[in-house]
Amino acid sequence: MKKVVMTPNPYRDRNFKYANLAENILREAGVETKTCLAFDVDKTFELPEDVVLHDLTEELRDADLLICFGGDGTILHASKAATRAGVPVLGVNIGTMGFMAELESSELKLLSRLAQDDYTVEERMMLHVKAEHEGKVLLEEEALNDAVITKGAVARIIQMTVSCDHMQIMSFGGDGVIVCTPTGSTAYSMSAGGPIVEPAAQNIVITPICAHDMQTKAVVTGAQREITVEIGRIGRKSAFLSVDGGRALRLNTGDTVTITRSPYVTQLAHLSDRSFFEIINNKFK
Repeated sequence: MKKVVMTPNPYRDRNFKYANLAENILREAGVETKTCLAFDVDKTFELPEDVVLHDLTEELRDADLLICFGGDGTILHASKAATRAGVPVLGVNIGTMGFMAELESSELKLLSRLAQDDYTVEERMMLHVKAEHEGKVLLEEEALNDAVITKGAVARIIQMTVSCDHMQIMSFGGDGVIVCTPTGSTAYSMSAGGPIVEPAAQNIVITPICAHDMQTKAVVTGAQREITVEIGRIGRKSAFLSVDGGRALRLNTGDTVTITRSPYVTQLAHLSDRSFFEIINNKFK
């Protein structure tokens, strides 16, 4: 390994404490490092004066690996650019759960193994999300975790119809619906009562949020299926679409969200042989 790009979340990795420790370990092992931000920070936020920041897209062009310092949100944000560049991602957890993170902040010494290419790479399926209004495309984006359709702040339900390959599988009123990958099954979907799915599986999980009936339950489909969510009657209320926790897009009655398997895959780097189920047990102790 010759070059590693590091993206610390400055709100979690204060003063880039862990990124600096990792930089020292990697440079001692003979690996070049570049520090970048995966997202813009608030104008009032003061970054450390001694940190030199580089352009993420530019540095990923010849990088061997991207290391994210933060929680799952940081990894989700940074992994989009890494996926487009075909670069594996390794997460260092400085958050709470950190299901996608490979290392805890206390395990940084293991990074020295990267110099000898002593790591493995696991591919995670992604989703392609397209929102349309009367045939006009409002949004197209890739998701590693999920696409979430929810109601606004008003405490009233929204009506939705969900189809799989143009066959209706559920129609209900509720707070919304989550369509996720196996990677995203341990995020919002799990909190809404959806199943935990091993990340190596190839599935799409559809989880209703507070469905206002007794029959509507979570459904797991094959990865090759096309999932369509049509927004029903919402009156003066609002419905919103968020992809991987990003900025919400307002939806109106009759709008559709089509979700299919993405041609992209996210590559997650592993330095340990911990199984997914061991991680689950540790996180929920």
